[in-house]
Amino acid sequence: MSTYKPLSSNDTVSTRTLLNEVIPLTGTIVSGTYSDNNIKNYAHQMFQSVYDYPYLSSSANHIFDIAVGFSTGSALSSSTANQVAKKVNIYNQMSQLMVGYDTTNAIQRFDQDGDLGSGTKIDNAFFLSFARLLTKDEIKKGSFTLQVLTGGANTAPSGILTISDYGASTDYRTNSPAGEFGILYTSSAAVDGTGVGLIYYQAGLAVVSASVFNGRFGPRADTSTYTSSVGTYLTSGSITGSCDAFRNRLYNVQFNNTTELNSTVYFCRANHNEFNYSSNPTYLSGGQIVVKNNASDAPVSYITTVGLYSADNELLAVAKLSEPLKKTVDNELTVRVRLDYWLIKD
Repeated sequence: MSTYKPLSSNDTVSTRTLLNEVIPLTGTIVSGTYSDNNIKNYAHQMFQSVYDYPYLSSSANHIFDIAVGFSTGSALSSSTANQVAKKVNIYNQMSQLMVGYDTTNAIQRFDQDGDLGSGTKIDNAFFLSFARLLTKDEIKKGSFTLQVLTGGANTAPSGILTISDYGASTDYRTNSPAGEFGILYTSSAAVDGTGVGLIYYQAGLAVVSASVFNGRFGPRADTSTYTSSVGTYLTSGSITGSCDAFRNRLYNVQFNNTTELNSTVYFCRANHNEFNYSSNPTYLSGGQIVVKNNASDAPVSYITTVGLYSADNELLAVAKLSEPLKKTVDNELTVRVRLDYWLIKD
């Protein structure tokens, strides 16, 4: 039946649904399963890319990047440090995007308690930038956990340090140009000023202070060569070498991603005296299946499809019912049509 029924404001409602999935990244994938064939290094040596499979394979997926840097306020930023300019530039690039500038137009440094005040700064940091394939719209607050191996070349459970954004589901910060972020702690009984890193939820970036590592720093399988502290290693080692050392100390990463699904629900109502006829020419005669034998018979129809039209009657969307619904003058129907869409964010 070629009749258009307008929808009022009472017939539509908008909803927002957050879909989450668990993303586990085990340290074996990052540091040994594929003998580093899933690790891509670049000639510029500014960062290192990690894939879930040997990166030359067409089935490989990029999962995250690792970089390391320190601020000009760090004791490590001496002129004798290896690749000092690149390490400072990496830190500045990350901080200006995530933290922004102060009133004097100077780049602010990462802050332990996230208030951007005069508290303790995170001047030496590792940066983990997770791919959109994993984070989707954002990392779910309170779900991020990072485990690293600390102290010497110890692989025993006693050497595992767990870092998480404890309590971030209700306690997170919004004073970042990149969106919302939480503080990473080593204990669920965390207090301000004891953070060891930051997690930026929409940007998908984790900032981990180098201070979480104690004792020797380097590939965890080594028991003799790497005897330097993490500070010495960051100063004298290359960016790629520091990324290798961090990656080999990575025991586990886990978080829930978030997909924001926006929907508009249309309640398409057919009153008792509406949509009881069909414009199909076989409705009265001329076909093998005839709904009415005589014109005087009580009208009846079977609703199979709902069309959503624009104001000038242009068809915009079609909804198919799982089975035909019988419509007569004795009943009324309300068909709930949900249109899902994604918002494009700047």
